[in-house]
Amino acid sequence: MTLGRGGMASVVLNVGGARYSLSRELLKDFPLSRVSRLHGCRSERDVLEVCDDYDRERNEYFFDRHSEAFGFILLYVRGHGKLRFAPRMCELSFYNEMVYWGLEGAHLEYCCQRRLDDRMSDTYTFYSADELGAPGREEARAARGSEPAAAKKRWLERMRRTFEEPTSSLAAQILATVSVVFVIVSMVVLCASTLPDWRAAAVDNHSLEEQSRYTAGPGRETSGIIEAICIGWFTAECIVRFIVSKNKCEFVKRPLNIIDLLAITPYYISVLMTVFTGENSQLQRAGVTLRVLRMMRIFWLIKLARHFIGLQTLGLTLKRCYREMVMLLVFICVAMAIFSALSQLLEHGLDLETSNKDYASIPAACWWVIISMTTVGYGDMYPITVPGRILGGVCVVSGIVLLALPITFIYHSFVQCYHELKFRSARYSRSLSTEFLN
Repeated sequence: MTLGRGGMASVVLNVGGARYSLSRELLKDFPLSRVSRLHGCRSERDVLEVCDDYDRERNEYFFDRHSEAFGFILLYVRGHGKLRFAPRMCELSFYNEMVYWGLEGAHLEYCCQRRLDDRMSDTYTFYSADELGAPGREEARAARGSEPAAAKKRWLERMRRTFEEPTSSLAAQILATVSVVFVIVSMVVLCASTLPDWRAAAVDNHSLEEQSRYTAGPGRETSGIIEAICIGWFTAECIVRFIVSKNKCEFVKRPLNIIDLLAITPYYISVLMTVFTGENSQLQRAGVTLRVLRMMRIFWLIKLARHFIGLQTLGLTLKRCYREMVMLLVFICVAMAIFSALSQLLEHGLDLETSNKDYASIPAACWWVIISMTTVGYGDMYPITVPGRILGGVCVVSGIVLLALPITFIYHSFVQCYHELKFRSARYSRSLSTEFLN
């Protein structure tokens, strides 16, 4: 760094009157992008583009920003706790400070992210790099010395958003549309392959041995070719998304990426089994396994969650309401144990001569309890004694009450998740509109 006196081994940051001393080595790799850019400034003019004022004698940089907010941010980047809103400070103002120093909303604690999204939704506030002085244009100017590396980083970020955020750009929307088309085509082929006419046509055109080869080797028929093309697209998409991802370990741990892997892997397993078993008797023994693997393609439907807010809302609601879901399952299990034991006693245990054979055991009675509590009522088994029918009425009413208790919490969480995802999609749509204007 050429500014300041040569003998000074530290710099001073003055943020709203609060002074912080940092070494030059620490300044170079500081987690806050605005602070780290000071190390690359070669003139006082460059410094004034980053901060509000500069004292050459004391090597002190002045920032006319909120000192308390910067204190919270500084504690976070130094690893002393998690980033939360400063007390008695507006969420939008604190977010403004975060973006100014080079942080994003994702750095906030989960509860604070929800507060921020709610506040921004209520006030219809949209933040962009141009409005907040975010690292967009400024980092581009700061990266003049390392233009190739900066260009590569921008290209990777653009590719990542193209594959991860369907509403982030026109290319992302086109890519999402193509992916949805491939999913629909694959599902149509999968459903059509189970039709009797489809299988009858396969029998007429091939021998039983050839039909078994078709079952094992999807690439030998028209439907197999279509399936191979779809698998090729999904595989290429998954590989590209893995390459451009920021954190490879986090990428592998994401639920949607695990589902992608479960949907793609069975195809390659079936191809390998066909190659290794050939046309001998081992292939017929592996037929059930191959059919199971092929049927796992139904997981491709979950890939649509990347492109539709409704499925994303469902997944986010289940993630946030897992306690309520567990509570609901506990309610059902407890009631099932009680009512199944009582129904088995009243229908089978008291009078063995006129007992109801459908309630011969408690596990058998559990089936009647679950279809009664959920008000499905298939009618395949029902009580015949007067006490059993009274118990059945109590079981139905209890099921309605128990199922309704946690539903309210799940419903409100679903509505909140929907608004959050819709607002996030609106932000990316706004960036897409800016792209069209530019």
